[in-house]
Amino acid sequence: MKYLKKKKTNSHRAKLMHHYFHRTGFYLFVWTSIKKAFLPILGVVLLVFLVNKYVFNINEALQNMTETFSRIGILIAFFISETLFGLVPPEIFIAWTKKTDTPMLNLFFLATFSYFGGLISYFIGKMTLKIESLKIYLEVKMENNLKNTRKWGGILILVGALLPLPFSIACITAGMIKYPFKNVAFYGLFRFARFAIYAWAIFQVVN
Repeated sequence: MKYLKKKKTNSHRAKLMHHYFHRTGFYLFVWTSIKKAFLPILGVVLLVFLVNKYVFNINEALQNMTETFSRIGILIAFFISETLFGLVPPEIFIAWTKKTDTPMLNLFFLATFSYFGGLISYFIGKMTLKIESLKIYLEVKMENNLKNTRKWGGILILVGALLPLPFSIACITAGMIKYPFKNVAFYGLFRFARFAIYAWAIFQVVN
């Protein structure tokens, strides 16, 4: 009896969340964001295909990248990128790991640096509140992100961790609205799942 009551309560809570997300436009936001992200990703894939076929061999370029730059240098560059608005697509770095001697270890490093880069972005968001000019600039620049984070909180961070959406920006806005850090740290863990899934797909292409 107690189990059935708990099951009904969980079902009712799930329905309420579904109605809330539907009413506040969460599903539409995710779908629109995926569509926006899909075209650039498709463009990158097409560009890689054309470059690989007509300009130079991508696999050789990744091999040269591995031989030219140190692992520490590449990981530092990635960490900076993931902390500052995700400047460089992580897929490039994921492809790089395949050409290294220890791809799984380097992939783990990427996922870890991406995760902690997001956590640092959270504190950058909190820090901006103390700098009035920067706070005003970001509030205007990131108005929609701030509004959405206030509405959806951790779910938006989860989406940013899993999907090709700006995880760093989601964490910055979470810091700006003083969203609980422990929740950011928890939802951000799904970043590891994203890297595992994307690595599986990319490793099928990179020799």
